[in-house]
Amino acid sequence: MFLDDYHSRTDSHLCITADQASRFAKRVAGDYNPIHNADARRFCVPGDLLFALVLARFGLSQKMTFRFLSMVGDSVPLTFSEGSDGVIRVQDEAGKCYLEVYREGEVTHDEAVVEAFTRCYVAFSGKNFPHYLKPLMEERGVMFNPRRPLVIYDSMGFSLQRLDGLDPGLELLDSSLDVVGKRGDVQLDFRIVAGGEAIGSGAKKLVVSGLCDYDAAAMDDIVDEFYRLKAAHEADW
Repeated sequence: MFLDDYHSRTDSHLCITADQASRFAKRVAGDYNPIHNADARRFCVPGDLLFALVLARFGLSQKMTFRFLSMVGDSVPLTFSEGSDGVIRVQDEAGKCYLEVYREGEVTHDEAVVEAFTRCYVAFSGKNFPHYLKPLMEERGVMFNPRRPLVIYDSMGFSLQRLDGLDPGLELLDSSLDVVGKRGDVQLDFRIVAGGEAIGSGAKKLVVSGLCDYDAAAMDDIVDEFYRLKAAHEADW
């Protein structure tokens, strides 16, 4: 299973170390958000890794909604369970819930289909910055604090017309940024395609905190650093 390198199991719990989470972010998602660096002061596990682990455990459903309630830190023992209400929850030993997943329709546990969908979504999702966020922030004249950039996963959902023989790709359809004081709410709408036809759609929501006035020079420095880190990590593989 391609996720084996990015988590470990102890008894009934699953743990994700900061190193495992950071490797997943960079190698699978292409995500260089500094909050996923293993040594980050405010480190958190990528939401896309939790997403991937849910699909690996419970399968891919035709309609799924993921609500991210809190950030998972380094090596937190987690349980992935489905309640009597049908909701999948990711919780720690104290009962704190980090993720809720709602699903409807048919389910497939075909490993090839689940992995293909996981990889295509995570690759799309990992392009939050600079691909999607930079143009939105530039257009609205705002940006995150360059000294403490904070972009948080809020939720995502999708609906598929079919589950058989998927070799999917995701395409951005629309994007928006609503600014409320120092907070920005981002929505990314996407289309799911396979074999040249649309087979589904979805949306991802992000929260950008600590907004300030857009500074083109500061943003250029952040983008340059993104690509420097990307090149450095790819050279180490």
